[in-house]
Amino acid sequence: MAKVVLTPQAENFPAWYQDVVARAELADNGPARGTMVIRPWGYAIWELMQADMDRRIKATGAQNVAFPLFIPMSFLEKEKQHVEGFSPELAVVTHGGGEELTEPLVVRPTSETVINHYFAKWVQSHRDLPLMINLWNNVVRWELRPRVFLRTTEFLWQEGHTAHATYEDAVEETRRMLEVYRRFMEETLAISVAVGEKSPGERFAGADHTFTCEALMRDGKALQMGTSHNLGHNFARAFDIQYLDAGGERRHAATTSWGTSTRMIGGTIMVHGDDHGLRLPPTIAPHQVVIMQLDSEGEAARRVEAELRAAGVRTHLDDRTHTSFGRRSVDWEIKGVPVRIELGARELAAGEATLVRRDDRSKSKVPLDGAARAAIALLDEIQQALFTRSRAFREENTHPVTDFDDFTQRLGDGGLFLAAWSGTEESEQALRERTSATIRCIVDADPPAPTCLITGMPAEHTVLIGRAY
Repeated sequence: MAKVVLTPQAENFPAWYQDVVARAELADNGPARGTMVIRPWGYAIWELMQADMDRRIKATGAQNVAFPLFIPMSFLEKEKQHVEGFSPELAVVTHGGGEELTEPLVVRPTSETVINHYFAKWVQSHRDLPLMINLWNNVVRWELRPRVFLRTTEFLWQEGHTAHATYEDAVEETRRMLEVYRRFMEETLAISVAVGEKSPGERFAGADHTFTCEALMRDGKALQMGTSHNLGHNFARAFDIQYLDAGGERRHAATTSWGTSTRMIGGTIMVHGDDHGLRLPPTIAPHQVVIMQLDSEGEAARRVEAELRAAGVRTHLDDRTHTSFGRRSVDWEIKGVPVRIELGARELAAGEATLVRRDDRSKSKVPLDGAARAAIALLDEIQQALFTRSRAFREENTHPVTDFDDFTQRLGDGGLFLAAWSGTEESEQALRERTSATIRCIVDADPPAPTCLITGMPAEHTVLIGRAY
């Protein structure tokens, strides 16, 4: 069989990641620093993610809209904490049409400010609430250390924004969207995630509370996969989003925002990939089944293809008989296609088909007339198997720690560390400076010790700590 050499994960995980992105033809670096070109296979994965997520978002009552790419600088300056949080990442346009602009325009890093400007216009009465919208767009954040899909200057995402009559309604919406994200990560991406609240040092700029889905990559680093923010009354006060309640009194609305991005593609690569390339969950595989026709006689292959397509399976017939079987097999293996059906002269003579699972690379013989049914059954098995492995890996690599020196010695091996925390800003800053690790989230669990891992002060929270992308 032909070989495609990828850098082994154990040897150099970042190099392995770059190899997979390139050889699976997912993306290329863009012409401007930190940008990316998403190639057809990578974009097809994103479209499947997008369609699934869009369905889930609309089921909550949110509607899709479009907002401008350019935001007046004065909009950002209305919410001081927000602009301070994003100022190092802003791309600013100062000239247009050959002339200096009277007011600089920010290329949107996120859309809270411009959306809340319009919320103030659209919300007049309690009958206008809740107001729930979602955007599928691109944003720009000036990343210092870009990496394709994980941190790029420009990336694709969805950002939801809602306005509510009460703070309690905003709390409920924030937690509801966190659950939407958790279920999407686990049911669609087959990625087990830890959910919890961000610490103040990791909170979204301008939010009262930020909640997160954190996944553990195969190299032991964490990745923030999606976040949901309770913005409270902060933006409503800054942008004067007021409404008349049922009693005729004017009140400020409470708002939320929440988002996921093409970072999820990077997470899927690093959670499921192996030394042979991608391992895609069937739910987001552009080709769920590839039929490998091994000779010029393709009648049997076309019959199996038709049966799979009739069952709604995304199926591709690889009839490139001028290309070696080994070369074609490696192509689909590195791209992560969940199931291959091999139909060669030997199989056809025996009335059989060979099914190859991508997740564990096992092969099985099945009757030719049952090949389609067997492949469909495998798709469900593979989806569940990938999630089970992801959950087991995260659980096996989550360690309770009570001694700071022991923690720092083990940190280099990767993983998540369950620890007691005092809740102080000073302890969070000390953790970052002394270890380069961060509090990934506050979790609902008993603390492993009564005192803070970092300072020895009485513990207020249980947290997950790790190094992250």
